[in-house]
Amino acid sequence: MERISNKKLSFAVIGAGNGGQAIAAYLALKGYTVNLYNRSIERIIEIKQRGYIDLVGAYSGRGILNLVTNNIERAVKNVDIIMVVLPANAHKFVANKIAPIITPNQYVVLNPGRTGGALEFKNIIAKHNPIKEICVVEAQTLLFACRSLCNGEVNIFGKKNEVKVSALPGIRTKEFIKVIKEAFPEFTGSRSVLETSFNNIGSILHPIPTLLNCGRIEDTLGNFQYYVDGITPSISKVIEQADQERMLISKKLNIKTISLREWLAYTYKASGETLCEALRNTKEYHGIMAPPNICTRYIFEDVPQSLVPISDMGKHLGVITPTIDSIIHLTSILHGTDYYKYGRKISDMGLDGLSTVDEITSYVINGKTSNSNEGVVA
Repeated sequence: MERISNKKLSFAVIGAGNGGQAIAAYLALKGYTVNLYNRSIERIIEIKQRGYIDLVGAYSGRGILNLVTNNIERAVKNVDIIMVVLPANAHKFVANKIAPIITPNQYVVLNPGRTGGALEFKNIIAKHNPIKEICVVEAQTLLFACRSLCNGEVNIFGKKNEVKVSALPGIRTKEFIKVIKEAFPEFTGSRSVLETSFNNIGSILHPIPTLLNCGRIEDTLGNFQYYVDGITPSISKVIEQADQERMLISKKLNIKTISLREWLAYTYKASGETLCEALRNTKEYHGIMAPPNICTRYIFEDVPQSLVPISDMGKHLGVITPTIDSIIHLTSILHGTDYYKYGRKISDMGLDGLSTVDEITSYVINGKTSNSNEGVVA
């Protein structure tokens, strides 16, 4: 199979929200050819007319884009790396759209994959073409803490020192790291997408404070610092309990995970006597305001695409998750949606036919089960 050479990489950035605009502008500033795609033309019309995105904050400059379009086929054609920077509930749409046109020498990177994102994405592509060898890479989190000031201007509050990534299959992670290292030296390899999925800190850090601050959000329209003011000692107790449940499932899967406090220390070099103190000492979070209402991706993305797959994996492995299940239940009431019913399940990830941890591990690392020469397609 043809692999990418040492030529200057070209990118398609899928999604023009906060993260998509930040990544597109950052790459363009570094001299890469960047195509920006968004499903809605209204979101990108100003950027399309100007042809650039301005960065302020931790990085300052103007990223000149090669193409701005709502035609996904034009965006991804002949590029080396497809950076998907969208809420995880849009992964199905993107996977189905690009499945017929993606080529084996392209990489798809989910920024981030949330929980089970790469597994679901590859499972969808395999349903379109079971023999097409596609490398889907999952980032554990988004590289930047950022907010769009307006369409075409993004404030980057800070950049993480390290972002763990893994390819699916895991045996291709080193290959991807070698290709991407000049553009994103912060990307470092994990053993498998199980590690990136279950080190998904957003699953814990996003929906729980939103739920427990729902009255404050509605009363102030989000006029408080989300991570600084919105996480109190009492809220931290709930966060840490859910975090423990996440790590219990990880232990059952024999994968390496770290606690939220440990993640803050290595990602932002932030520490404290308690989780609450550590979050308040994370300078990159200062200035990030709470969502203006409870109809936020912190719930409609992170509950069905992060907490539900964690809970469903727990059920599959016989690990109970009462705190996580209660968050799923209460946020379902808030939004009038059964998030467990519609969230990402083991079956969506193509793992429902695998009954043992060894079989799951073999599939995510080698692309094959331990008792078969074939990969899994649900």
